[in-house]
Amino acid sequence: MTTHTKAQLIHQAFLTNKITPEVKQAVKESLKALDEGKARICEKRNGKWQVNDWLKSAILLYFKIAKMQKFQSGDFNFFDKIPLKKWKGNEGVRVVPQALVRYASYVAKNTVLMPSYINIGAYVDEGSLIDTWATVGSCAQVGKNVHVSGGVGLGGVLEPIQAQPVIIEDHVFLGSRSIIVEGVQVCENAIIGAGVVLTSSARILDVTQKKVKEYRGKIPKNSVVIPGARSKKFPAGDYQVPCALIIGKRSEKTDKKISLNDCLRDFNVPV
Repeated sequence: MTTHTKAQLIHQAFLTNKITPEVKQAVKESLKALDEGKARICEKRNGKWQVNDWLKSAILLYFKIAKMQKFQSGDFNFFDKIPLKKWKGNEGVRVVPQALVRYASYVAKNTVLMPSYINIGAYVDEGSLIDTWATVGSCAQVGKNVHVSGGVGLGGVLEPIQAQPVIIEDHVFLGSRSIIVEGVQVCENAIIGAGVVLTSSARILDVTQKKVKEYRGKIPKNSVVIPGARSKKFPAGDYQVPCALIIGKRSEKTDKKISLNDCLRDFNVPV
């Protein structure tokens, strides 16, 4: 079945809620492609990230098709519709015990998974580290050589199907307990300090020049970001509300590892 045919069948079934045997086959093939990294919920085309909403629809239809079942993982058993990914040992991925990866998500070679959780539809590219108790939400996209520190939360999204998932581009460093949700995009080489919270409505303030520049929903390339606060007037008085501060830029001229270490030292970024 071609990709175009699958997309048409799934789109129509999602609109009409009519699930035929042919639709079931299209859904199963689509989830298998997601699991093997042959398809992605969101991918870059001509420099812009675009959502393949029919693949989100495939996941939502799968929830209707699949039946609850008991399945085993080592000494633990679970009862769910979506099984965990089954590792064969030839994927080139280091999977530490209690790193849980749901079926129909993809983890590329040379990645390391500490005890963590990766949800359905997510994509983790080569050379990335998902550290202890980090969560990669449904459909979140993680690029190459990304360091996702302990306790980081990357939000998931399945509905609405057109909504952009969280996108972490290549060579990004995410500090401990940072939270990135609601389709925020962190562009390549950025450094996000510990405890930074990024939502679609959170103000991101570049304070590196004499005049502040504001962003929403997107961290520019090479940015060094720490938690901040700004004053806001309420009926009860003036209070400090959270924001994110861009306090510098990561050098593009040096090796990325050296550049990262220099940035963490120079800007005193908590990790």
